[in-house]
Amino acid sequence: MLRLLFIPILFMIHSSVSVYDFKVPALDGGTIDLSTYKGKKLLIVNTASKCGFTPQYADLEKLYDKYKGKLVIVGFPANDFGGQEPATNSEISEFCKKNYGVTFPLAAKSDVVGENTSPLFKYLTEEAIKLGTPAPVIKWNFTKFLIDENGKLIGVYNSKITPMSDEITSHLN
Repeated sequence: MLRLLFIPILFMIHSSVSVYDFKVPALDGGTIDLSTYKGKKLLIVNTASKCGFTPQYADLEKLYDKYKGKLVIVGFPANDFGGQEPATNSEISEFCKKNYGVTFPLAAKSDVVGENTSPLFKYLTEEAIKLGTPAPVIKWNFTKFLIDENGKLIGVYNSKITPMSDEITSHLN
């Protein structure tokens, strides 16, 4: 009987979680508080420096620059696929700035799949499945999660969908 009383409470607690509840370590050692981006769209991307899709950093920067004020991109370096992000946080930072001029926020290296998946990516994956995205949601580097100004997931875009594609930019105009 007591367990039945707690189920609705747990459901209410779980359902009230939003992307804005997450704070993540930043690549530079600080903290990225996603609540500071309320009112803007967010594009959250798992990245890697030694991937065939790594050149998407250039388009991510172009997108970030074009929609500044409306959109924030947050990159999450991850070594989950093929060991394609073996570098340290400082090496990743240097690589991104030197090779792609990245100015958008980058989180510290984290896991986006598997046993040690970060809480943010667990949340995003659950939200994507609610939208009908088949599991596994994240199949490779450069999967993109687009979130609206109110913190609601709009869509998930696989690695082959480029940041400047109509599928993404149609939500930004």
